[in-house]
Amino acid sequence: MNPIPRRLVLALVGTAVALPALAHHGWRWTEAGEFELTGTITEARLGNPHGLLTVDAGGETWTVEVGRPWRNANAGLTDGMLAPGTEITARGHRHADPAQRIMKAERIVIDSTVHDLYPDRS
Repeated sequence: MNPIPRRLVLALVGTAVALPALAHHGWRWTEAGEFELTGTITEARLGNPHGLLTVDAGGETWTVEVGRPWRNANAGLTDGMLAPGTEITARGHRHADPAQRIMKAERIVIDSTVHDLYPDRS
């Protein structure tokens, strides 16, 4: 049996280390405290496994993870409501690393209407 070339092993290990940063499903990557962000959507990538909004908040660019399409619909959010130019307030949890401008939204507020993505979370 031929051994696996060292370059391939290093490439695979590097990929395996990078994947957890990209596959951040769940809540483990967030900090425990509540976080609120208000800004304007500049880009929306909606769909499965969840939607991602790029939000300009006071000159800082943030990524806001919203729900899966069914979760957004259950909360009363439509794709049109999450279009670029929409001002939102996202409430939820930010990334545990303060250098990362990423948050997972539990609630989205648009025009004073609260859209509760996770009604089972307080």
